[in-house]
Amino acid sequence: MPSPPARPDLLRARTRSLAPGLTVVAAGVAVAVWVGSLQSVLGPLVIALVLGVLLANSPLYTPSLRPGVTTGTKKLLRAGVVLLGLQLALPDIVALGLPVLGLIVACVALSYVLTLQLGLRLGLTRAGATLMAAGFSICGASAIAGLQGVVKADDDETAGAVAMVTLYGSLMIVVLPVLGGLLGLSEDRFGMWAGLAVHEVAQVVAVAGTAGAAALAVATVVKLGRVLMLAPVAALASLGERRRAAVLAGADRRGRSGAGSPGVPATGARPPVVPLFVLGFLVMVAVRSLGILPEAALELGRTVTTVLLAAGMFGLGAGIDVRRLLRTGGRFAVVGALSTVLLAGGSLLGVLLLP
Repeated sequence: MPSPPARPDLLRARTRSLAPGLTVVAAGVAVAVWVGSLQSVLGPLVIALVLGVLLANSPLYTPSLRPGVTTGTKKLLRAGVVLLGLQLALPDIVALGLPVLGLIVACVALSYVLTLQLGLRLGLTRAGATLMAAGFSICGASAIAGLQGVVKADDDETAGAVAMVTLYGSLMIVVLPVLGGLLGLSEDRFGMWAGLAVHEVAQVVAVAGTAGAAALAVATVVKLGRVLMLAPVAALASLGERRRAAVLAGADRRGRSGAGSPGVPATGARPPVVPLFVLGFLVMVAVRSLGILPEAALELGRTVTTVLLAAGMFGLGAGIDVRRLLRTGGRFAVVGALSTVLLAGGSLLGVLLLP
């Protein structure tokens, strides 16, 4: 009987199988970061996703590339979300004051719940509606990446949500400065509105930068306050998934025993109460808030965060069925439009009512 291969041989074989795909991912991330640095409308994450879609739907995507491109996609995304915590310093957010902090929580909560309900009523799956709610109410593609694994959304739903926060966030870059000028908002109030209403951090910077340095400073901190809401929202989404899994498992047991309605397939192991990536995110927030890291380390963290999230997005893009996405994109577009209008209108009202 032949002996099994030695562990070093298995490792070398595994490395050889992954190397071509990983090389393509690295090249895609490099292009995405470079193109993202040349303009402020599309961030590296969105560009990486698009590049992955283009690769997957071209003859260049050979079977030899697939293992390296798709391996570790979800782990890369979650690692990037963990490091995103290094961008949040609690003292800066607390300095906004209780009225502004209350407005941030209210806008995120209302936007999330309303977008989720709109998505469900307009025919999205619960996973797709949850991704839309997270992306539009919290922080765009980063929030979608964080929630994707929690709610077990497929790649097409993830791509649909990312496409919509990109589309409507880009429109806000044009619309909000015009409306701010017509309304005569001060720099501080316009910056606050931009931070509350615009989806992606890069889009917030582009919008607020049109009104001056003061608006940009306020907008950035307010937006980071919304990013901080990723942790409780992800934890609540995970709890919801646990409850649904328990209900389905109970129905399945009753079905097998002959009691009640026909059996419902069990969903497997329930998600953790608090996903590990959320705990890691909070640890990184705490580390940043302590002020123990030099600026060079924080800058490195920002770069690594972008690379990890972009690599994960490239892998997601490579798993997308474009034809299916086009068939379902109309519902995502309607939900995105309604969510954008609701968030922009509600946050503007809140900003105007602040003392």
